[in-house]
Amino acid sequence: MSDEARQATPERVLIVEDNEHASYLLRCLLEHAGFHVTVSPDGRDAIAKLESMEPVDLVLLDLMLPYVSGYQVLIEARKSSKWLNVPIIVVTARTLEMDAVRALETGADDFVRKPFRPDELIARIRRTIAIGRRRSAA
Repeated sequence: MSDEARQATPERVLIVEDNEHASYLLRCLLEHAGFHVTVSPDGRDAIAKLESMEPVDLVLLDLMLPYVSGYQVLIEARKSSKWLNVPIIVVTARTLEMDAVRALETGADDFVRKPFRPDELIARIRRTIAIGRRRSAA
């Protein structure tokens, strides 16, 4: 896809979040900011999407998910040649430093604690996508 075509189409974000309220809030926030959003309600569904979907521009990933943890989804994404370079931001209610360290060491590009500030999250998403694109182009 050319740079012009990529800039003309909305960036695609996969939200992996089991909490319906949080998922709805994230979806509305991102769609209002101009992103195209796909939602996955649990870890098992997220891994199925990794196998069946074309990669998106960014993944927002909760850690505490039913069936398969967010850490395992992160590991699977980083093992996939298709999804290896897709930026992943962990958005979680887990507040311990060791959770952030583990997520970052496992391959997350950023770690955001809930409750988050909406404008800051959008800025982090845009920055992380831009960095990911520069990394892919290099």
